[in-house]
Amino acid sequence: MSEGPLILSFDTSAAHCAAAVMSGHRVLAACVETMQTGQAERLMPLLAEVLGAAGASPQDVTAIGVGTGPGNFTGIRIAVSAARGLALSLGRPAIGVGVMEALAEGTGGRVRSCLDGRRGAAYLQDFEGGAPAEPCLAELDRLPAAPAGTVCIGPFAEEIAGRLGLSVAAPALPIAEAIGRIALRRHAQEGLTRPAPLYLRRADAAPSSDPPPAILP
Repeated sequence: MSEGPLILSFDTSAAHCAAAVMSGHRVLAACVETMQTGQAERLMPLLAEVLGAAGASPQDVTAIGVGTGPGNFTGIRIAVSAARGLALSLGRPAIGVGVMEALAEGTGGRVRSCLDGRRGAAYLQDFEGGAPAEPCLAELDRLPAAPAGTVCIGPFAEEIAGRLGLSVAAPALPIAEAIGRIALRRHAQEGLTRPAPLYLRRADAAPSSDPPPAILP
């Protein structure tokens, strides 16, 4: 573990629980488990397992990288809350990384990251030479045009590429490793803010209309 800062990174923004431990750019341990539900119960044990496989303890961690979405509303909250809690307990920085940025990590040229936005929409973010445009939620029948030569990546890439006549490529890196690499670049920056969920669509659940409980004297 002498090749650089030790980064613990993870993501639960989709139907998976993914984690990695990296020393600099070298992956010491990584795991991705596919699951529709149960990320809240599985995440912390998984983090302990990958740290153990890397021969590290939580106190060895230099920084924490976490996927902030967009994606599953509950899954994003699980990961971001865990990252904040670990950062507070360990006294280490937690660094939020957008999932679409992580999908584009390690690629070059013109890239469009594509995620299923459900309900006839898609989450999109364009990159050119690594420089990101603003992420957006676009209706499938009103997709923004992409420059010639753009390559679509991500779980919804084939759908978007088919509609726009673009090509498709696989992400260059597994999601947790990509998050870790981006967190590694950012961890020494000044003025880092706490990670926050990236929601491009409002949650389905509406706030309760019940009055708040009274506080007894």
